[in-house]
Amino acid sequence: MRYRSQSVAYWYFAVAMVLFGLQLVFGLLSAAKYLGPDPLLNLLPFDVTKSIHTNLLIVWVLTGFMGATYWMVPDESRGELHSTKLAYIQLGLWTAMGVTAVLGYLFGYGTGNKLLEQPLPHKIVIVICMLMFLYNIGMTIKKAGRFTATEGVLLLGLTSAAVLYLPALLHYENYVVSIYYRWWTIHLWVEGVWEMIQGGFLAYLLIRLSGADREVMEKWLYVIVGLVFIAGILGTAHHYYWIGVPHYWLPLGGFFSALEPLALIGMAIYAYNAMRRSGLSHPNKLALHWTLGSAVFTMFGAGLLGLAHTFPDVNKWTHGTLITAMHGHAAFYGAYAMIVLAMITYALPGMTRRPVEESSIGYWAFWLQLGGMFGMTLSFATAGIGQVYLERILGLGYLDVQLKIQVHFLMLVATASMFSLGAGLFIFDFFRHAPDFNVDEADPVLATPRASGAAL
Repeated sequence: MRYRSQSVAYWYFAVAMVLFGLQLVFGLLSAAKYLGPDPLLNLLPFDVTKSIHTNLLIVWVLTGFMGATYWMVPDESRGELHSTKLAYIQLGLWTAMGVTAVLGYLFGYGTGNKLLEQPLPHKIVIVICMLMFLYNIGMTIKKAGRFTATEGVLLLGLTSAAVLYLPALLHYENYVVSIYYRWWTIHLWVEGVWEMIQGGFLAYLLIRLSGADREVMEKWLYVIVGLVFIAGILGTAHHYYWIGVPHYWLPLGGFFSALEPLALIGMAIYAYNAMRRSGLSHPNKLALHWTLGSAVFTMFGAGLLGLAHTFPDVNKWTHGTLITAMHGHAAFYGAYAMIVLAMITYALPGMTRRPVEESSIGYWAFWLQLGGMFGMTLSFATAGIGQVYLERILGLGYLDVQLKIQVHFLMLVATASMFSLGAGLFIFDFFRHAPDFNVDEADPVLATPRASGAAL
């Protein structure tokens, strides 16, 4: 750890890990309900467990983004964080908001707007926390007087994410209008500006872990940002197909959604080139596993599986089925969960007594999660294909179809348990090393390796 204020990141990561664990509990509970019987039906019905599961995902990933930013920006700007006190106050407010929101969902206190169920008071706290966060980061960069392109893309993504949350504060009586504007937040987050955040972290990690030339990496980053803006914004139209909007959104959504994987392919290529150049020379090879894994799994989950059902002629059959869950789980995990876990794995040896040459626990955590998520994706895919055929084409009733595809949920619970074991090992590995916030500017753990091999 080169700067004392980077220690703030540890506590954000710690909160993120606790929320990650809770998310898995409610996810397994939701999956088990498909098998029945459900002894918790009246206490914790499916709509409640699913809401908590999806909202915890959003909250823990955003918490991880904040912690990773508080680690990365001082390192990139070469100066201390503007205010550690403000960062801790922000973390306290953020954690209180998350805990009370989850408790509220247990008692049906929410707006019912999927992924944005937070009541208005909680949304106001979210806005306050984001303003505190952006102010702290902005002042850090200003005081340091050094501003890299990697920081610029990250800051653009974070600022845009905050701005795009504003439509979520508005309430519309008309359901179509409400759903229309909801995608201004959700889609433009997960298929737009969050990809810039991922790209910023990816560039930072590849420069640090591979010794790749910063100028080359940042040029690739500009390409990714350009593709996100070109395809991601108008690609929002694929959410408009079936909510009562004019017909012209169908060709727009089909065309621009088909272009969205280009940005993800660009990420994977640029990660591969960095790896080819470095020869895996950095001692923290586990962090490189997570970094490259994020790029490749993003291309698979968000790119390939998203493209598989984004065209209107396909989506009219798959919309609202388990095919959507197939794409959503793989995409969110690859693009955002894995990049947060990569940042944690890279930063942790600098903030704890954890050795940089990772033990077998870290690799077991990586491969169990990867295998478990791939198995979950296949489970959702097979169940979803059966659901589409039986329900949408043959016209069987929803509950009859659920009974016929129930066998696929045995596989889902098994692979989800495998994934949870890997996640549990990662969380255990995080907390088993005591914090150690000693500052060492010459720390070899954080050194950037000298690039070798073929040029990019």
